[in-house]
Amino acid sequence: MPDKITITLPLPPKELSPNARVHWARRAKAAKGYRTLAWAEARTVANFACLAWTPAERIAVQAIFYHRLDRRRDKDNALASLKPAFDGLADAGIIENDSGIVHLPVCMKVDLEEPPHVELIIECLDEAPGDPYKHRPMTGHWPNRDQDGHR
Repeated sequence: MPDKITITLPLPPKELSPNARVHWARRAKAAKGYRTLAWAEARTVANFACLAWTPAERIAVQAIFYHRLDRRRDKDNALASLKPAFDGLADAGIIENDSGIVHLPVCMKVDLEEPPHVELIIECLDEAPGDPYKHRPMTGHWPNRDQDGHR
């Protein structure tokens, strides 16, 4: 039962960049598509990992962008373009609300073998009440406990 899950998505559409000057309808269409893609991928990974469907209150997310060319990229804009993906995580039930996401530093890597993509590494930061462990694993099916984690 892993404490972390990894979701792999294609790079966000360029319409989602904060620097993009596009019509609001094009941006909304791109955001809806990327949010739906993130939702579907999160549900698939969570089902494959047999995660309990209890949304976390707080998660840590690290985004690792893989590009084919080694050039300088703006990490702040890259993170901002992932906003629809974080909304998709909330839609998938990984987290209750995307305001509980702790964003770890963005990494940019070069990968000549794979097509450009982004990996979201997600770790649950919730503490289960009365639990001796520091972090509650996202896979946590607590036997003999109610929905709040109490015995």
